[in-house]
Amino acid sequence: MKFLNKLERKFGKYAIHNLMNYVIGLYVVGFIITLINPYLISYLRLDIDKVLQGQVWRLVTFLIQVPPLNGFNLFFYLIEMYLYYWIGSSLERSWGAFRFNLYFFSGILFNILATVVIYTVTGYSAPFGLTYINQAMFFAFAALYPNVELLLMFVLPIKVKVLGYIYAAIYVYQIYDVVKWGQWFDGIAMVLAILNFLIFFFATRNYRRISPKEYKRRANYKRQVRNAHNPDNVIQFQGRTTVTRHKCAVCGRTELDDESLEFRFCSKCDGNYEYCMDHLYTHEHVHR
Repeated sequence: MKFLNKLERKFGKYAIHNLMNYVIGLYVVGFIITLINPYLISYLRLDIDKVLQGQVWRLVTFLIQVPPLNGFNLFFYLIEMYLYYWIGSSLERSWGAFRFNLYFFSGILFNILATVVIYTVTGYSAPFGLTYINQAMFFAFAALYPNVELLLMFVLPIKVKVLGYIYAAIYVYQIYDVVKWGQWFDGIAMVLAILNFLIFFFATRNYRRISPKEYKRRANYKRQVRNAHNPDNVIQFQGRTTVTRHKCAVCGRTELDDESLEFRFCSKCDGNYEYCMDHLYTHEHVHR
């Protein structure tokens, strides 16, 4: 948490505001290029082998890569893009421009890392786009807004946290399935995409509330509250101030004086007056 704060103070001024506007703009450019000449996309997609040959622009231009679209699935693709735009914009409003930039671009770096690992091991350059990055972004949204409701199939209201659990199960099964069928390079990309979410999620948790220092602070606060509400139960015992659970209102004895002592409250006294058994029936009732 402190590390992110330091980074934000130092580099926050360079953050790109409304980042999802530019991301969706890149998708629109990719869509137009695909309509004009689908073959041109082959010069823009991520290909580590070509990058090593000097085509370094592919490290950036792969962002505009869009999946093959036709007829009916174009509608759902547009809905999906709107959903990712809405999710990304919501995350930026909550985290701030710098942290959302850091999350999104670290996802891109993990995506590139996946292709490098696969190319190093197999010699195959997997042409990954932003699909897995966008999918992992949904998990961040579900963690941040668990009780927001979405209309499933435009009809059924369902909370995001429920969708998050369902989608997580599907995501894990997809990883298992692609590895099972020998497409383990897709599994690497999916694991690294979700790893980006997990790293960022745990890095932004406030762990101070579970630290020993915080537990001690809370215990001191509770003791002070008890002292304020039970001033008569504060005594000096063996040279230190101690709060007792019981104290006789007549003789002043407590459980510290004798463990065998029993104490009872008097129902006829006005107020919370407690007495030992020697004075429970012999004391004068207090009336206000």
